[in-house]
Amino acid sequence: MANQAVVQRTRDQATEIRDTGGKWLGTFTPGAYTVLLAGPRRSFSEGEASVSHAKWVRAYPRPFAGTVDGQWLQRALAANQARVPDVLAIAMQYIRGAPAKHEGGLQIAGDAHYGPKGPDGKRLERSDFNDYLGITWTYPDEPPDPPEAKRLHCLDCSGYMRMIWGFRHHLPGAGYRDQVPLSRSSRLDRTTIPRRSFQIFKSAPGIVVLPRGTAPPDPSRLQIGDLVFFDADPDDGPRIDHLGMYLGRDLDGRHRFISSRKTRNGPTLADTGGPSLLDGTGLYARSFCAARRL
Repeated sequence: MANQAVVQRTRDQATEIRDTGGKWLGTFTPGAYTVLLAGPRRSFSEGEASVSHAKWVRAYPRPFAGTVDGQWLQRALAANQARVPDVLAIAMQYIRGAPAKHEGGLQIAGDAHYGPKGPDGKRLERSDFNDYLGITWTYPDEPPDPPEAKRLHCLDCSGYMRMIWGFRHHLPGAGYRDQVPLSRSSRLDRTTIPRRSFQIFKSAPGIVVLPRGTAPPDPSRLQIGDLVFFDADPDDGPRIDHLGMYLGRDLDGRHRFISSRKTRNGPTLADTGGPSLLDGTGLYARSFCAARRL
């Protein structure tokens, strides 16, 4: 590792890896699974919304504790060059029109709805990753969670993040756990991603990047892959009620995110039901309130 890269410290105390020629390779954040990596340039587009950059995001095998695993880094960079789907690419596998993807006879990706309609015609919450999959999931020290048939191939906002971070593989064939652990309930030790958006902000692994109460939050402090949180529903008080993932600046230089929402009936980075932007005057810019790096 010493012959291949130079380790430098950034102002945010993250460990930045560069090769001997000074080329940036990756950024590791103490206490977080999220690693931002170099890779081929690519675009994420839906309708007129488009984000283009050469940043890739993968989950480290454990929260980063200060020492970079050189073998993991080389494997991750090679996966990027081979265009093995990372967290961002996996997120795009659920937007409208995305083709179905199967693994062992199970549909693990493809166009996802938000949830079934309720009596008032609005889309219902509570569609978790295992509802989309149609399988019972058992968490350590918690009762089994059977799927609801009416929620097959549906993901609400937190179920979507749990799918792409906690169920899908970020470095397939690595020989170790390459997902962030999941739970239904919040854990005091903050070692798992719990079920609901406000619980994820308070109790998930990683670090709080933008604390709640910073008004207005500064999107320029975000790293691609960070989870972003909102208080978008005026009917449920001041509690966080929505989350998504920051994708970076779009072609207009605006800070864009992706999330699963009722008004779009599924994951989107486009602007149906309000611009998917953290800056400006739209619904989500006004209700954006916090951020966490898993």
